[in-house]
This record gives sequence, structure tokens and C-alpha cells, in this order.
Amino acid sequence: MGRLCSVFLILFLHVTLIASSCQGRKPKEQPAKKHRTAFFIFGDSFLDVGNNNFINTTTLDQANFWPYGETYFKFPTGRFSDGRLLPDFIAKYARLPLIPPFLQPGLHRYYNGVNFASAGAGALVETFQGDVIGLKTQLRYFKKVEKRLRRKLGNDEGKMTVSKAVYLFSIGSNDYMSPFLTNSSTLNTYTYSTFVGMVTGNLTSIIKEIYKRGGRKFAFINLPNLGCLPAMRVIESRNNGSCLEEASFLATMHNKVLKNLLSRLEKRLKGFKYSLFDLNTNLRQRMLHPSKYGFKDGEAACCGTGQFRGVYSCGGKRTVKEFELCESPTDYVFWDSFHLTERAYRQLADKMWSATNHSHDVGPFCVRKLFQIQ
Repeated sequence: MGRLCSVFLILFLHVTLIASSCQGRKPKEQPAKKHRTAFFIFGDSFLDVGNNNFINTTTLDQANFWPYGETYFKFPTGRFSDGRLLPDFIAKYARLPLIPPFLQPGLHRYYNGVNFASAGAGALVETFQGDVIGLKTQLRYFKKVEKRLRRKLGNDEGKMTVSKAVYLFSIGSNDYMSPFLTNSSTLNTYTYSTFVGMVTGNLTSIIKEIYKRGGRKFAFINLPNLGCLPAMRVIESRNNGSCLEEASFLATMHNKVLKNLLSRLEKRLKGFKYSLFDLNTNLRQRMLHPSKYGFKDGEAACCGTGQFRGVYSCGGKRTVKEFELCESPTDYVFWDSFHLTERAYRQLADKMWSATNHSHDVGPFCVRKLFQIQ
């Protein structure tokens, strides 16, 4: 009998360990708890939930007009999609409310976190300078929030909120695309490796500064195959709709450097934990095999004009006024010339939240684990 009990005990522990891993078909929301883990978000248009609504910029970096937001919110929020973005789904799974943009008027409570991301932003100060909130400025905003948390919660509670928080980053795409979009001579000035080193070096300094202030849990998204975005495929007529290989090559270099630098930071910074999501591979799979993931089109955008609807005209508020709008965004991977549909973002967020490390989608931690770690 004692031997039988031991067998059952071993089986029970085995099942419990499996249940606690990152793997799971459907993301589960975090159980409610007294002190929720705050969520701070830095980056570009993949994560911007409306900060650019409140800055003096052009419509190239704004999405506060129809048909943006048409499916979920039923009105434009400033999100570059028909509905929700990656951080909206991550917040939902973590049992947090939608994380608001830092520049939202009247925002004074930061206990659940705040979103600093800005469409068009880069790690380099020069990237679309004057029209966006660069990563360095986003860090400055975070420092303001940190001070307010300490003042409102008390020094110890404020420090605890910062140390237990999860910090999400999506940055770099605009740094590498801007030379092609603006006919800049940047890529003639620097070698590719030097340029990638500048971008990743700036990101590293931001990470270290947040770590210095108590941040310990970081989530990163690598770069998509930039040259194959609808807008980049139509940027040069000589490409005849093929991918812009130079942009894709820069993204590939960036992803390799990012993976290595995070591994080094983990070894050098005590308590540093991170999740790196392979957006590149997961998005490419949906572009190449859309029907496998429930889509009908993995190359063209739902909203825009021209080949692949790659001309960035969605909404008719930008340089080109004419645009077409598909009947069903759920059939498409891409919403506009650069950005994804809510359905695509949801699928990617699901992977980020709970994919097993062995799938190579995410590692060393999935995002759910970061929220669980105390």
C-alpha cells in the first residue's frame, strides 16, 4: 500500500510540473492577486496604443482615424490595426486592464503600468526625429513614472512595483527601414555591422538603465522580415514586388545580435530574466502558409492601395488619398502596409504568453512565466 501511494505521489508531482510549464494550447489568465505585476511597454507602432495621438506629428505616424480600430473598438484609438495589439492581449492574460498610453490626458495612476511606445520610434535618436517619441525619451518618461510611484506608494512599495514589473520592448524596425523610406545616406556612411551595433547598443543602454532602477524582468520581440512587408515590397519598382533583401538582411543581423546580447546580459546582471519572442519566424510562417493559420492572404494588406495594397494610404489621410478596404480583416495577416490585423496579433500574443521553450518560439522564459516570477 505504501509503495502504491508513492507511485501515485510521483505521478501527481509529474503532472503538476507539466501543468506549470509554459506550454499550453490556450493562454490562461493570471489568477487575481492582491499585488498585480505592473506592465511597462516601450517601442514602436507594434506596441503604440495611442501616444502619437497627443504629439505634434504627421498622419504618417498616427492612426486616430477610420478605418483603424473598426472591428474591436468600433472607433480609432491610435492603434495601428483594426483592433487590439500585442500588449492588449498580454495585459488581458495577466488579468490587467488595457495599459494606457503615457500621454493620455488625466492619467495619474500607474499601478498597473503604462505604455510609452510611439509609432515610428527607433533606438537611434535620429530616426524620424521630431515626429516621434524616441526610445531615449521613452526612458525619460519611465523615470518620471518611477518617481511618482515612489512618491504615491512610498519608497519601499514603489521599489517593489518597479522590481516585480514586466518590461516589454519592440524596437529597431524603424531604424532599419528609415534609410529606404527617406532616401537617407545612412547606409552609405556606416557598415551594416556598425549600424546594427549602434541600434543594439542604444537598446542595451536603456535596458541597463531600467535594471539600475530595479527592473529585472524583460520581454523582447525580434524584428520581422522587414523587406517583405507590403510597403517595402513596392518601394522600388525594379524589385517587381519581391522582398527588399537589403532591409531583410539588416533585420536578420539585428536578430542575431539581440539574441547574443540578451544572453550576455543574463550572465552579467544578477537577477536579470528575459523572454525573447521569435516574431520573425512566426510571422513568416503566416505569410507563407496563411491557410494553415486560418487566413486567406499572407502577403497583401487589408487596407491600402497598389500592389499588395503596399502603398501606405489606409484611411486616406496620408500622402496618397486613395485606398481600398477589404471586407473581412480576419482573412488577412496584414492590416495596412506595415502592420498586422488583430487576429494576427492575437495569435502571436498567444505564442508569446505560453509557448513551450522547446518550440524555439520563445525563451528562455515565456511571458506568462515572467508575470509569475516574484
